[in-house]
Amino acid sequence: MEKFYQLWKKFGKNFEQGGKLENLSSFYDAFDTFLFTPTTTSKRVGAQIHDGNDSKRTMILVVLALVPAMLFGMFNVGYQHLLATGQLAMGMTCPLFWKALGFGVLAVLPFILVTYIVGLGIEFIVAQMHHKEVEEGYLVTGFILPLILPINTPLWMVAIATAFAVIFAKEVFGGTGYNIFNVALIARAFLFFAYPTHMTGDNVFVRTAGTWGWDHVAAVDGFSGATPLGVLATSSDASLLPMRFMDAFNGLMPGCIGETCGWAILLGAILLLITGVASWKIMLSIFATAAATALLFNHFGPDTAIANYPWYMHLVTGGLMFGAVFMATDPVTSARTECGKWIYGALIGMMVIVIRVLNPGYPEGMMLAILLGNAFAPLIDWCVVRVNINKRMKRA
Repeated sequence: MEKFYQLWKKFGKNFEQGGKLENLSSFYDAFDTFLFTPTTTSKRVGAQIHDGNDSKRTMILVVLALVPAMLFGMFNVGYQHLLATGQLAMGMTCPLFWKALGFGVLAVLPFILVTYIVGLGIEFIVAQMHHKEVEEGYLVTGFILPLILPINTPLWMVAIATAFAVIFAKEVFGGTGYNIFNVALIARAFLFFAYPTHMTGDNVFVRTAGTWGWDHVAAVDGFSGATPLGVLATSSDASLLPMRFMDAFNGLMPGCIGETCGWAILLGAILLLITGVASWKIMLSIFATAAATALLFNHFGPDTAIANYPWYMHLVTGGLMFGAVFMATDPVTSARTECGKWIYGALIGMMVIVIRVLNPGYPEGMMLAILLGNAFAPLIDWCVVRVNINKRMKRA
């Protein structure tokens, strides 16, 4: 490793000022800080606290936390395909397991490639134009975005939404650390409002056609790939949905690629909490407030299927769990004061249930709830700080 490091540094002299590749210095710096722990420290004198951790390594921890949801999402894509095409009539066997996983990998991998190629391409271009370092926030955004999309979203739409989100939700604000809204959610919102027929309905969440020319089998008659919340939105009786809590928690149902499996998301949450990357206060506040709001609607809400849906089922269906763990806790777009985190989480938890119950045209709710929370996060922090200052002034 030491020999490779010395060779790498020797190669890096070409990117220094006056070098042959000076105009591409941002490219070299991005790979340099990604591959190796930075060796530079502040030139200021005095006591300093530092370690080998930096933003890139923090982002990698989030990516690792997302891996269980990604792997299960790939399997579920293949599983739903086999189910829709009638290949699971005899039950899941070992060969079918690997067929489901292989099909899912081939179906999901292009999403990941498109989001990273387009997003990182823009990041590199902007960094080089402004002669600054390539920022590392997109390492997570490019991994999250495929997980919150239906599997039948056309790749050209994914590319357009990625470019729109990176440019207009991030770069125009100054890059990583300055964006107001979660970039991945802005991409999903762009697709939802620009191409609604490709983001909702019974046919967008299950791949019935083949992928890359493999396993092209027609769907069986009467097939429906509606999500549980989609069924409830068009039903008058919540008891008609044949799903138990553990069925929803295990995640073998139609939905966005990475949002269906509760235990896979929980594994990621444990890693984020142990490493201190995500705030447990935001997560707990969202779950508690969502449960309380759902209970209120159960007793005092309208007589609809979604209003009578049990509170614990709300927590494990749709994107509530995924959003609470991986997107609402984004340190850039969430509240930063400790008290503000409770309020911020409560706002999201309440709004997701309100949107689900009172808006029959949009039974999911988590995307809009988090974006609303992002918009109010600075105000929440400002109010908390002002209250704290006023208390201190009174004591003084």
